[in-house]
Amino acid sequence: MGVGFAGIPLRELGLVILVAAALTYLTTGIIRTLMVRSGRLNEIRDRDVHTMPKPRLGGVAMFSGFLGAVYLAGQLPALTRGFMPITPEMHAVIWAGFGIVVVGALDDLFDLDAITKLVGQIVGAVTMSLLGLTWTILYVPFGGGTTLLIDQVQSTILTTLFTVALINALNFVDGLDGLSAGVGMIAGAAILVFSLTILFDQNGAVSAYPPAIIAAALVGVCAGFLPHNFEPSRIFMGDSGSMLIGLLLAAASTSASGKINMSLYGTVDMIALMSPIIVVLAAVAIPLLDLVMAVIRRVGKGTSPFSPDKMHLHHRLLDIGHTHRRVVLVLYMWVTVVAFGAVSFSVVPPLFAVGITIAGFILAGVLTVVPLMHGGGLHRASERDGAHQPE
Repeated sequence: MGVGFAGIPLRELGLVILVAAALTYLTTGIIRTLMVRSGRLNEIRDRDVHTMPKPRLGGVAMFSGFLGAVYLAGQLPALTRGFMPITPEMHAVIWAGFGIVVVGALDDLFDLDAITKLVGQIVGAVTMSLLGLTWTILYVPFGGGTTLLIDQVQSTILTTLFTVALINALNFVDGLDGLSAGVGMIAGAAILVFSLTILFDQNGAVSAYPPAIIAAALVGVCAGFLPHNFEPSRIFMGDSGSMLIGLLLAAASTSASGKINMSLYGTVDMIALMSPIIVVLAAVAIPLLDLVMAVIRRVGKGTSPFSPDKMHLHHRLLDIGHTHRRVVLVLYMWVTVVAFGAVSFSVVPPLFAVGITIAGFILAGVLTVVPLMHGGGLHRASERDGAHQPE
């Protein structure tokens, strides 16, 4: 059947990634052509770093690739344990994704207001929870560790808050060519590695199949979209794409963390016990940090937390002298270090994982401050300030 070591369907998941990437790549080209011919190009906004109008709606192509990959997965005998009637989770993420992409596409075409988009995000998250992809187990590490079973109302609230937070985190970070797609691909890969670890440790646990399939499809759609979107991009994913990535990360994360009983790991160190939650948070730590900083910054100024500005992490890196491509690669590095640093505690001995993570943080820090060490930030700042001086 193509099943890998210890019953892990490696070849099937690899095929899911390839199909998602191929379908997304081809569909993106078609959508770009249609958008250009119809003249639907986005206007240049003050906070944008690009200078040429380009089409949006790339998220529709990404969802098409996701649907194709999930359909394929459902036909592969090695992956059918991730689908109904065994589990409703793939059914739930498809319908939630459809709702999110519809809202995002309407925004890409007609610029919806923030409240309308928020309502759409909440509806999508609630739909996913009610259809069966929801938090049911919550591990509390304090007092010796306790596993809590939560009821439907509590699980729906928790799932909705978590999902909406991730959707907006990925939406907020979508400010440079290739940034959101790369972050989504890296985070999805980290969750995929963790899901494979669960499949191995728990001898093919059913609960690990949906997050593995979702994460594999997410990696594929992001990989397929990146050739169109990496700087200089030819099309933007728009809110239909960034919100879809956020939803899929939330779905894979909820599926991986919200149903696995930590007690099955036995008496190991705290990091290993908490690894599902840590991996999930670490995988999206950079976008979430950017989101929290943006909300605090805007509320502190007395403006709406949804009001746009040019103070995101990627804007700050541009200001200290990084080029467009280098900013994206630096952020890729940080997300990789944090996400895979966390997942390494579930894969290799803790001491080795600590060493790898520390080395990664040092390397990422050096790459971040290189322009400052060469005076690039001062030069960039003087150019920026001089450009706005009155003649």
